[in-house]
Amino acid sequence: MNLYKRICKNVWTEKFITQDKKIKQLRSFKLAMAKSFVLRMNGGDDSLSYANNSCLQKFAMSKLRHVLDETIKEMMVKNGPIETLKIVDLGCSSGPNTLIAMSRIIKTLKSLHRDENYPQYEIYLNDLPSNDYNNLFKMLPDFHPGRKNCFVFALPGSFYGRLLPSNSLQFGYSCYCLQWLSQIPEGLGMSNKENICIVRTSPQKAFEAYAKQYERDFSTFLKCRGEEMIPNGRMVLAFVGRKNVDHRSEEDVSGTLRLLGETLSDMVDEGLISKEDLNSFNMPMYFPSQNEVKTIIEQEGSFDMDKMEAFEVPWDANGYKNNDNEVFDAHKSGKSSVQCVRAFIEPMLGYHFRNTSVDIDYVFDRYEQNVVEHIHVSMATPSYHTLLLSLKRKF
Repeated sequence: MNLYKRICKNVWTEKFITQDKKIKQLRSFKLAMAKSFVLRMNGGDDSLSYANNSCLQKFAMSKLRHVLDETIKEMMVKNGPIETLKIVDLGCSSGPNTLIAMSRIIKTLKSLHRDENYPQYEIYLNDLPSNDYNNLFKMLPDFHPGRKNCFVFALPGSFYGRLLPSNSLQFGYSCYCLQWLSQIPEGLGMSNKENICIVRTSPQKAFEAYAKQYERDFSTFLKCRGEEMIPNGRMVLAFVGRKNVDHRSEEDVSGTLRLLGETLSDMVDEGLISKEDLNSFNMPMYFPSQNEVKTIIEQEGSFDMDKMEAFEVPWDANGYKNNDNEVFDAHKSGKSSVQCVRAFIEPMLGYHFRNTSVDIDYVFDRYEQNVVEHIHVSMATPSYHTLLLSLKRKF
């Protein structure tokens, strides 16, 4: 081959490789955008929206108020007067809960000032770019009256990365978000078979993949917040965890998701869903033990843990109970429980099964039957074990 032909061949080969690389990069970008799009709650304000089905989070907020108030007061005593307070809600989603939480924080801060010389408040509402921020913006007029020194900003992006400038943040808050992982665990593949999350019957490989992904993600979260936060800054975090170190204990930590997995498995047996589609569907969600959380905080090193508590949040946080004045209604309780789950899982479920003929409404109808039966047998609403942390940024 003469020199001219070799040059032409090299040029075309390089051009082909460059184009191929661009195509791969574009596919990776589209895949990342797809993941970002489906990792969100149901938007809007209709009957299936997260805004109208977030009683779990509201219940959890009511249980963490004492730690929230104590942490803010301790921070202000240590730090003294601050001209501008930067506060971030990490994983704010949409709906009224976000502004209720921020109102509580500002109310506590104002109670610490004896005069009317309040600091300015910069409130950052953080969630993924696909979050329904418009729903939040519509609520701001009711939030702003009487708060002339309060400024609210949307902060789209993953909290598993940097969000704010270094040494600028005073207070961070997150409720029912850190059980979500940044992605499906690496190396999981289809090893978890027909389980959509970690359950007692999951193989050891699946346990290890989920635990490693959680360790990476939570360490990254702490590192990023540590870089953004001023010395002695504080965070209050609440998320779903598990009581026992052993994943295979009798504790049904993944109860609601386990029942959804069983519903989908039944539909595979009936030929309504392919086994391959089910085996490739895994939730990017992990429920850590207290020991795991403590170990990661100590190893990462940016924060000291001031407090760590635990409490229970019922599946049906609307409050249907079995007491002297009310007959326990398993159907009502099961329906409420499923609506809460649907609000956060429907976008992901719909996207994964988008190329099938499966009817999402039918899936949730079947799922509701399983949950109602489970609650009826137990004669009570099971609960989510919730971990509550108060962290202090080291000097």
